[in-house]
Amino acid sequence: MAEDIDLSTIDTLLSPAILFFILGALAAAARSDLSVPEPIAKGMSLYLMAAIGLKGGVQVSAAGMSSDMVGAAIAGMGLSFGLPFVAFALLRSWGGLDRMNSGAVAAHYGSVSIVTFVTAFEALTRSGAEPAGYMVAVLALMETPAILTGLLLAQNGLKQKSGAPGGHIWREVFLNGSVVLLLGAFFVGLVIGKDKYAAISPVFTTGFSGILCLFLLDMGLVAVRRLRESRGMTLRLASLGIALPLINGSLGLGAALLLGLHAGTAAAFAMLAASASYIAVPAAMRMALPKADPGIYLSMSLAVTFPFNIIVGIPLFAALASRFAG
Repeated sequence: MAEDIDLSTIDTLLSPAILFFILGALAAAARSDLSVPEPIAKGMSLYLMAAIGLKGGVQVSAAGMSSDMVGAAIAGMGLSFGLPFVAFALLRSWGGLDRMNSGAVAAHYGSVSIVTFVTAFEALTRSGAEPAGYMVAVLALMETPAILTGLLLAQNGLKQKSGAPGGHIWREVFLNGSVVLLLGAFFVGLVIGKDKYAAISPVFTTGFSGILCLFLLDMGLVAVRRLRESRGMTLRLASLGIALPLINGSLGLGAALLLGLHAGTAAAFAMLAASASYIAVPAAMRMALPKADPGIYLSMSLAVTFPFNIIVGIPLFAALASRFAG
């Protein structure tokens, strides 16, 4: 019997975190001078990644390794490597982009958004369908394969015509601060376990929802301002910014169903596939494909796909997972 997830679109829109995101978006659209100082925004990001990583590690420590974890990890890496091919084909045929920009954008849609995952994790947990803790590790594993695929599709591969050594790119990818902190916190949680985590739980559990609200306020401001400033965005590319998360999320949900993941974990897996990176991949593309237009790949991933996933994608894939997952 399918697990019921009590998470409708209205519930999502009326949740504090999403309301703060909408507040930020409306403030930016109205050209308000509201802003979150960069050091504070970075501090909140570090806190959220540490909190979600610790929680995932503690859960895996309590439950132990499982075949579901191994299957999800393999499927996640496979999707990360394969999804850019779908995006690349659509960007070339429908979006009208050249090969280099198509490869750069495609890499974003095979990789993952940590903030989307954190928001989905919190929403699913609040609805009573908390995803398995090992999904934090799956998230980290899905970050990198898409970058390799994107570079290959752009016909640049590992050849650094710009003169930047290839090692610098892979250092940026594998030692990206977000990935290091997320995985590091996951392993800390794995080592300390539930008992020792109790001592620091008030810091990383009680304040989580409030910090997420303020962080999404900043993301709403950034997303709308990025969209307003973009010059390379077209209606066709914007439509792909909505179509790609629906396609990728559906493929992710299908993989989760084949693996037999429970509804909350299946929904989280679908959201990983549906999300688009706007932190790690842009950093890698700036080094590997310096002539690719960041106004296109950042506007699509951050200003179109991210808001769509936060407002529509999470309740949509939660409902589908609730309907079909065992």
